[in-house]
Amino acid sequence: MLNNALDFIPEIPLSDAATAVTDFITDKFSFLFNPIKEHFGTFMEFMSEDVLMNIPPIIFIIVIAILAFFISGKKFGLAVFSIVGLWLIYNQGHWDNLMNTVTLVLLASILSVIIGVPIGILMSKSKTANAIFTPILDFMQTMPAFVYLIPAVAFFGIGMVPGVFASLIFATPPTVRFTNLGIRQVSKDLVEAADAFGSTGAQKLFKVELPMAKATIMAGINQTVMLALSMVVIASMIGAPGLGREVLSSLQRAQVGPGFVAGIGIVILAIIIDRITQNMNKKKD
Repeated sequence: MLNNALDFIPEIPLSDAATAVTDFITDKFSFLFNPIKEHFGTFMEFMSEDVLMNIPPIIFIIVIAILAFFISGKKFGLAVFSIVGLWLIYNQGHWDNLMNTVTLVLLASILSVIIGVPIGILMSKSKTANAIFTPILDFMQTMPAFVYLIPAVAFFGIGMVPGVFASLIFATPPTVRFTNLGIRQVSKDLVEAADAFGSTGAQKLFKVELPMAKATIMAGINQTVMLALSMVVIASMIGAPGLGREVLSSLQRAQVGPGFVAGIGIVILAIIIDRITQNMNKKKD
């Protein structure tokens, strides 16, 4: 009898409801999704194939090494690691895959920052916005990353565009939360002093609050970039090219060697990006 007590309420058709909502959005907003898929996909192919892949690898490696050298405070460690690591990826024949991965991570990170920072500012200024966006961010961060592939494929098909879309959803919350946190932690005395000197809301935001919260915001951006990179392998399941596709292919074929080499390439890229963004934060601080 106790076992049947839970059967008193009939099964709620959540699956059918989710399917209906997805079909409705896909149908009604196809005028928006199709141009994004077409034009943004073309732009990503242009960035990857016509821009990054046309840069001679030696030039790309030298530029990254110089950037790492100066950002790290003129220390050779990161620059040398960048040279050796990127050369190893080229030596293993994964340079084109690396450029595709860089394109995916770069665009997903830029879009996440463009969307995340204004939302974080809004949350810090409005209790209503904070109450609305907080559960949404909780949902985005607790949802398994694989689930994001479902709406991505439904809206944009397969390829790099849905990969960026899924990465965008997964990687945006840290920038939003850290921006909100950083602005809220700005000293009230500084804010009151700005008000006393007659600063407008925009002046107070751009000349006091954002500069003081810059270190916290940069920490959030660092986490966003790393989360976007962590989606590389997952996004390859829906057709996103790059090093993640090589890892997935090796996993499906049980090829340890090629999968290990592609995985090492992702690790090298992750370390370079992480150290550069961290040192940018320290330099500004």
